Amino acid sequence: MTEPHLETPVPEPVASFVAAVNRHDEDAFLDAFTPDGVVDDWGREFTGRERIKAWSDKEFIGARGVLTPQECRTDGSEVTVVGDWRSNHANGLSSFTFAVEGDAISRMTIREG
Repeated sequence: MTEPHLETPVPEPVASFVAAVNRHDEDAFLDAFTPDGVVDDWGREFTGRERIKAWSDKEFIGARGVLTPQECRTDGSEVTVVGDWRSNHANGLSSFTFAVEGDAISRMTIREG
């Protein structure tokens, strides 16, 4: 399967994060976050490695999720990736907005694409 051409490429560290998710690499996925990182999944917030892992075990990496980016926007230290999300938990066009601090993600917000 070839990746669609993106007008704006996904920048680091988000590009490595997406690659880790798509290969179901739990350690690389968790290591992408700052120690106090937050996942906001449609208003449900999970803070810190253990809570993010527990959420991910059911709904993200554990659900064999794959994100195919279709669009990317960058605004300062915020990166938004809109793409097709496919997993055993949920499917469809989704928007992932990442707050980036240095080479790590401090917050990932998931909403409808």
